Amino acid sequence: MARLKKAEKIFIVRSLAQFMTPTEVVKDIKVKFSIDVSPQQVEGYDPTKVAGAELSQEFIDLFNEARKEYLAQPLHNIIGANDIVQLQILSDLLVSKKGNTILAIKLIDQIQKIMKGHYEKKIEIYGKDGGPIKTETEQKQSLPKYTPDELANMTPQELSRLAITGKL
Repeated sequence: MARLKKAEKIFIVRSLAQFMTPTEVVKDIKVKFSIDVSPQQVEGYDPTKVAGAELSQEFIDLFNEARKEYLAQPLHNIIGANDIVQLQILSDLLVSKKGNTILAIKLIDQIQKIMKGHYEKKIEIYGKDGGPIKTETEQKQSLPKYTPDELANMTPQELSRLAITGKL
C-alpha cells in the first residue's frame, strides 16, 4: 500500500466525486503522480462506499463539494454533449470503418439524426388553455346477471352459447 501525500489524496477524492471508478483513478494517479495504488486503497477515499466509512470529515466535505460542483456544471462543458464534437467523432469512425457496411450505415444514420435535430425535438401535449388533458372512461355495458336457479334451468347448448358470446 502506497503512502499518499495530501495532494494525492485530494486528487483521488475529487476523481471519485466525479464518478470515476477506482480502476480509472488508479490509472490516472499512475500517469500523473507515478504512484502505484490498488483499487481497494482508492475505494477507501469514497465516503459512499463501506471502505470509506472511516474517511476524515475534511475529505467527506471535499467529496460532497466536488460532487456538487461536478453535477452543477453546464452541459456544454462536457465534450460529448456538443453536436460538432459528436459529428467529428462519428465522421472519423465512418472513415476508419468504411469497409464494414453495417456499421457504416449505422454511423451515417446517427450523423443524419444529429444533423436534422432528431434528438432536440420535443413534443409536449397540453389540454385546453395549457392545462392537463381531460380523460374520460367509457363504462362497459354490464353483463346480464344470472341467478344459480336460472343457470340450472338452462340447457347445455344455451350455457355454451352464453359462454362463447362472452355473456356468461
